[in-house]
Amino acid sequence: MTDFQPIGIVHSSLQTKGAPPIQSSFSQAAGTIEIFPRYLEGLRDIGQFTHLIVLYHFHQSDSQALSEKPLVDGNANHGIFATRHFNRPNPIGISYVALTGIEDGNLSVLGLDILNGTPVLDIKPYIPAFDVIPGAGSGWVTEKHVAQIRAAGAGSISGPAGGNTR
Repeated sequence: MTDFQPIGIVHSSLQTKGAPPIQSSFSQAAGTIEIFPRYLEGLRDIGQFTHLIVLYHFHQSDSQALSEKPLVDGNANHGIFATRHFNRPNPIGISYVALTGIEDGNLSVLGLDILNGTPVLDIKPYIPAFDVIPGAGSGWVTEKHVAQIRAAGAGSISGPAGGNTR
């Protein structure tokens, strides 16, 4: 199998596993994605987009459990592939962030839910015509689950469900 190498690193105020909001859509955290010099050419034209999809390594993941109790439904175990939990067989995360600036290979972004020092594996432009799926279902995640998270202040991953994670 391919061995992935990071293209950059995240710089954010989110220092511990309990710090990030449970999804980037709940976050107002700003930060920077530093792109390593050998990948700078890949940033050409990225400034034409308002939002990015960031793929990264959950480098502080400490389990490969196949079921977890996610924060949005902390009382029920779900199969890991039916959650966005960071403890996964292949600990790869995905976040959607707003691109607010570019300077010297550093992408300024808003909406981070990624820990400081996290290795970035890839960046893609968010394109609404390609990335929004009309009529997509949310499985076991109900509007009630989402409303509870919002009411709790968008909770960090150690938030309202007493220490449960994503």
